[in-house]
Amino acid sequence: MTGSRVVALGHYQPAKVLTNDDLAAMVDTSDEWITSRVGIKTRHVGGPDEPVDEMAAHAGAKALAAAGLAPSDIDLVLVATSTAIDRSPSMSARVAARLGMGSPAVMDINVVCSGFTHALATADHTIRAGAASRALVIGADKMADIADWTDRSTCVLLGDGAGAAVVTADPAAPGAPGGPGIGPVLWGSVPEMGNAVRIEGTPPRFAQEGQSVYRWATTQLPPIARRVCEKAGIAPEDLAAVVLHQANLRIIEPVARKIGAVNAVIARDVVDSGNTSAASIPMALSKLVERGEVASGAPVLLFGFGGNLSYAGQVIRCP
Repeated sequence: MTGSRVVALGHYQPAKVLTNDDLAAMVDTSDEWITSRVGIKTRHVGGPDEPVDEMAAHAGAKALAAAGLAPSDIDLVLVATSTAIDRSPSMSARVAARLGMGSPAVMDINVVCSGFTHALATADHTIRAGAASRALVIGADKMADIADWTDRSTCVLLGDGAGAAVVTADPAAPGAPGGPGIGPVLWGSVPEMGNAVRIEGTPPRFAQEGQSVYRWATTQLPPIARRVCEKAGIAPEDLAAVVLHQANLRIIEPVARKIGAVNAVIARDVVDSGNTSAASIPMALSKLVERGEVASGAPVLLFGFGGNLSYAGQVIRCP
């Protein structure tokens, strides 16, 4: 068995930007109300000609180019999404077709906001088991399609986008200095809170118990995230960056502080992009790397949480 590592990243967002003032013209809200409660200033919204698989393919193509790989080099495609309206073909199959891949295994993973970290762990396990050698892992969601634009407590949160990672085998043994590029996952759920975040109905609509999620995240998430660091053999103060699910700035900042990541860059992409569900972690990480804010090989904590109420996290080495 071998480890795996993230070798390249990519992201995509629709061109249309929806500001808080734009939302104030649609629903009873204001820039001050939104900023003070969730810290979001803008979000990107896709049009009818930008389905989930197209956004995912754009992000995937960017990651492949950064890795110097051709689509035919990929033998596993995982797309984390909760906004794929069609049951089949899956988003992963459509991405493979859009990118002109050969014959990869294709799977969609729906764990809502923690979908990407679940998918990344799945790719890591698959490569460790020898069932794949190079994987394209994508988080993509079009939250605008499932937003209730009459509910000011939820519609102000949501944005669209995609983020992708190319994952390959890493010969570093778990006990080697620095460990493998992708550390062990810590994942789980809180079944009694499964209804706290929902995408239900026909047509499907997003809803959540915001205060319940806030209380759980700010009190229960920090010790779980510290356990992720322990499993990776990394002290929180040695983290170079923390990339939490970009749900709400009022969750991200106190949680990062309670984890003890005192020297880390904290991803705050939620301010400009809103909550993009499974896309939020890879998109935020891709932007940090693109801006040169995290050094190659530095340890980065990824932690997703949200619907079901599920969570998953791992420490990776920055590509």
